[in-house]
Amino acid sequence: MRDFLDLLAITAKRNLESGYYKVNVKMQEREKLSLKRAVWECDRAAVISEIKFSSPSSGVLRNRGNVRLISSEMAEAGVIGISILTEPKHFSGSLKALIEARKSVNVPLLMKDIIVSRRQIDAAYELGADAVLLIEGLFERGYTDVNLHEMIKYSHERNLEVLLETHSVKEFRKALLTDADLIGINNRDLRTLKVDIKTTKKILEKFTRAEIGDRPIVSESGIKTPSDIRFLRSCGADAFLVGSAIMAANKIRETTVWLVNAYEKS
Repeated sequence: MRDFLDLLAITAKRNLESGYYKVNVKMQEREKLSLKRAVWECDRAAVISEIKFSSPSSGVLRNRGNVRLISSEMAEAGVIGISILTEPKHFSGSLKALIEARKSVNVPLLMKDIIVSRRQIDAAYELGADAVLLIEGLFERGYTDVNLHEMIKYSHERNLEVLLETHSVKEFRKALLTDADLIGINNRDLRTLKVDIKTTKKILEKFTRAEIGDRPIVSESGIKTPSDIRFLRSCGADAFLVGSAIMAANKIRETTVWLVNAYEKS
């Protein structure tokens, strides 16, 4: 029986077939920014804010607005990077949003999509992303045009860092065997869309820092308050991807500052 992750993958393939990822714009060549380095160099909470205007679980978060203004407010608030949803059907994302954000800020940009093909990696590179998100479950289910190791290698050849998203102890253990630059733990189960912020704790308590090494761990989904960030930090997370709580806020900049100041590194 198919679940929501299957639906996302099927939609991604349709988007590919429609030519959505055949971009006619190539951003000016520039030195890529490192999301991984930004995590380690951050002296406060390493927040990666996310620009998305809707989600399957919450519906419309914000009326479509000025991406340049939104991304600038996030950067001014002190985020270490910005995730841009480019999936058009289920998250109201757009490739144009990535272009607009790239023109506006000088922080690492993560293209977040349901990536099943190298063509999407090419689009990320051409539109100015610094990193891409890969979902391990899609590779496990055979939806992708190459295996996980090849997709990571291809991304690196395009000078893109990889945030590899996991949701279980099994997936996390496999992620440690890859060359992904950052490893994500999604507190949302993409099969059912249910969120449990303790997912990060349940996974990380099974591993030592020595086993994880020097790759940042990014906790994703369900993060709403500074106390959530402090809890996740105590569990071993190094960075925090926050979308809905920021995009649904009346004042994006003030809310982002509130989260970024959840703690200071000693």
